[in-house]
Amino acid sequence: MSDNMNVILTMKLLLCALLLPFAAMAQGFAGLGTGADGFAVPEPDPTFAFPADHGPHPEYRIEWWYLTANLTGPDGTPYGLQWTLFRSALEPKEDAGWKSPQIWFAHAAVTTPSKHFATERFARGGVGIAGVQAAPFRAWIDEWALEGPDFDTLTMRAGGPDFAYDMTLDAQGPLVFHGADGFSVKSESGQASYYYSQPFYDIQGTLKLPEGDIPVTGTAWLDREWSSQPLADNQSGWDWFSLSFDDGAKMMGFQLRQTDGSDYTSSTWIAPNGTTTSFGDGAFAAEPLKTASVQGRDIPTSWQVTLPQKDVDVTVRALNDDSWMGLSIPYWEGPVTVTGSHSGTGYLEMTGYQ
Repeated sequence: MSDNMNVILTMKLLLCALLLPFAAMAQGFAGLGTGADGFAVPEPDPTFAFPADHGPHPEYRIEWWYLTANLTGPDGTPYGLQWTLFRSALEPKEDAGWKSPQIWFAHAAVTTPSKHFATERFARGGVGIAGVQAAPFRAWIDEWALEGPDFDTLTMRAGGPDFAYDMTLDAQGPLVFHGADGFSVKSESGQASYYYSQPFYDIQGTLKLPEGDIPVTGTAWLDREWSSQPLADNQSGWDWFSLSFDDGAKMMGFQLRQTDGSDYTSSTWIAPNGTTTSFGDGAFAAEPLKTASVQGRDIPTSWQVTLPQKDVDVTVRALNDDSWMGLSIPYWEGPVTVTGSHSGTGYLEMTGYQ
């Protein structure tokens, strides 16, 4: 067998090993609920160090840089955009060249009121095809990139067969930390991740769609999260909301659906100046109001979302019910509108629906 054939075969085997736990994340979470197997695990009372923590943490098994944006075209048409880079480690270390146990993959999507475009990329770490550096900040896979002199001022580009985008981002507020100062608990048994966000980006640029180039402006939200065993083995999927209200406040909330029919929830209230209030299990609630048939699955695309401690009682509706990410790891992800006690826009991610 030639050296090139050996490289291709090795890559395929590594990708299979990579996808098993993430497929479980979208369909039962068994892979993310198993033991950490020698990897580091998050501990309470974290101390973050920036800019270093904007970069990778190879001693942890799972990590992502996850950006979503709500956009508006010149005629008022709403759009959504996603750019995500994932890192998954086969071993808790980094190494040079093809010895690296780090695997990278990325998702990009654009959503319109009538269409949803999505694509993905895969790469091996250690050979320069994909990675993240903290300063100056750069996250990339092939020609897709999120980069800039620092985490506050970035450019972003990605594309697929039917779409592309080229954007600039400028942060208008501080980083925010979820849970207890960035230690985000995910289950009653204590599984957790380190989790912070930059939810204050202004974004502008160009969407390249089949109908032509569309200049857009809007707001963007970037999540940073890493762990090695973030979920319990009785959790079958999640519903995650990032909501930006017209009065300048924001809210993150998620519920992890459990096999006994109960939910584990967590949420963060973000004031317009960036100060936060975290709420543990039971404060935040999300109840489906409408279900749509999406790619043969019954997906809730309209929700009642409440956080009584902040007088939040809103209806969250998908811009496009068919925002299905039909990729190697399938899930639903798309922009939403918010009405009720608060008005605004946001993003919704749902996994584990079969």
